[in-house]
Amino acid sequence: MTDNLAWNLATWLIPLIIAIVFHEVSHGLVASWLGDPTARRLGRLSFNPIRHVDPVGTLILPMILAVSGAPIFGWAKPVPVVARRLRNPRFHMVLVALAGPGMNFLLAIVAAILLAALVAMGVQGIGWAFVGQNLLNFLAINIFLALFNLIPLPPFDGGHVVQGLLPLSVAKYYAKLRRFGLLILVVLLLVLPAIDPQLDFVGRLIGPPAQWLTQSLLPGALR
Repeated sequence: MTDNLAWNLATWLIPLIIAIVFHEVSHGLVASWLGDPTARRLGRLSFNPIRHVDPVGTLILPMILAVSGAPIFGWAKPVPVVARRLRNPRFHMVLVALAGPGMNFLLAIVAAILLAALVAMGVQGIGWAFVGQNLLNFLAINIFLALFNLIPLPPFDGGHVVQGLLPLSVAKYYAKLRRFGLLILVVLLLVLPAIDPQLDFVGRLIGPPAQWLTQSLLPGALR
């Protein structure tokens, strides 16, 4: 049991931290390119995980999920972006929001290429099995994070995209939903599924496309 838990933590937590750190840094990089230096000035464009760790979302929750055998996900401290500093706040905020999921899709493709190379090499042994499992989980995590963050509600990246595309008169009211972001997360991820599994809208919405994309990117020998 202990060995299995250690294996799960090592092969899920490592790729999860890498995926969410790259996700957040990509937000900050695009914001910096488009005129907002906030993340750069605060040292948040670093790939050092310590600068991005959220104690609950990056460590505690993933470990609890690993122990319970549930699907593992998490989040990092959001990279600060000041929309009014962007050269074109509404349009550029959409690009900043899309940068995170875009990075996750890119990382999933990289993981798929490395997995294909690993399969082609035909390597064996516990060390290579560990590398392969990390890559496999890295692929799945990045696909899930990309789709999860594209949910068109605050506080997800998809919420920023919707806000930027709505007419300004509507967008200002839509933006007020952000104050309920944590509540929305809790209701969608915990409350509704606990009431009835059929109300697990996130799982039902994201699960099928995430599974299809993951299977599509996997090398043929692993499907």
